[in-house]
Amino acid sequence: MYVIRRVGVFAFSVFAASVLVFTVMSILPGDPAQVMLGTQATPEAVDALRTELGLDRSLPVQYLDWASGAVRGDLGTSPFSGQDITPQIIDRLKVTIPLAVMAMALTILISFPLGVYAAARHRRFGDNVVSIVSQLGLAVPAFWAGLLLVTVFAVGYRWFPASGFPGWDVSVWQSLKSLFLPSVSLAIVQSAIITRYVRSAVLETLREDYIRTARSKGLTRSAALWRHGLRNAAIPVLTILGLQFAALTAGTVVIESVFVLPGLGKMLLDGITRRDLPLVQGGAFTIAVLILGLNLAVDLTYRLIDPRVSEQ
Repeated sequence: MYVIRRVGVFAFSVFAASVLVFTVMSILPGDPAQVMLGTQATPEAVDALRTELGLDRSLPVQYLDWASGAVRGDLGTSPFSGQDITPQIIDRLKVTIPLAVMAMALTILISFPLGVYAAARHRRFGDNVVSIVSQLGLAVPAFWAGLLLVTVFAVGYRWFPASGFPGWDVSVWQSLKSLFLPSVSLAIVQSAIITRYVRSAVLETLREDYIRTARSKGLTRSAALWRHGLRNAAIPVLTILGLQFAALTAGTVVIESVFVLPGLGKMLLDGITRRDLPLVQGGAFTIAVLILGLNLAVDLTYRLIDPRVSEQ
């Protein structure tokens, strides 16, 4: 029942997201057809384009037409390029998703050991150092970190490319190198956030009775934590990881622009600039579905970590 309830919530959330995205795109000021054709276009040409885009129909009819196509995987056609939107989004996701996954993997590799280390040495020198470093990480904007990394490792040492993306079919290794500096830029801020949450969760776990019982049996503070505490500490951290990964996926827009990566965020920016509303609408809905799907995955993972969750 727990899984069915969560899937039901996911399905309703996707429906609500589709209505929200469509409504926001529909109430934007200005006539999309007029903007696309320019101020010199004749009224006849504008009316013809409105008919072609389906803008002359009522909003409920437009929504049902678009939503029924989205269910089939058809998000429409871009009036600028004349190409289907779905293949364009899938092609851009081949950059955005690996970038977000690499950034989150680096975040976990950095933040978990630091957070556990800081909690195990609460109010000692190591804890203070980790707290200072995490504060500095929170103060560094991702785009500024990206520019600094490019200056040092791309321009200075020439270890990594400064911009661009060759494509997975051209070279997997070169593509990974192209995504490394952007993923580090994103991971710097994320690691600072997650480290603080890991530290807090582990400290709460160390105060539990079962940890004191384990220590009374002869285990050290660190041994009791590693053997009995980390599983319980992982539950609140998992929630934050899900939220931060969702923010990370949506927040790749700036980094993709800094490193000139052909990802979904860059596509959305270009679509907004051209006022390609069908493309922006499809991209925004795709991001919403990705975030909701990630939240569903987090909810289902709770049950694997703690079966008691399904009883709530």
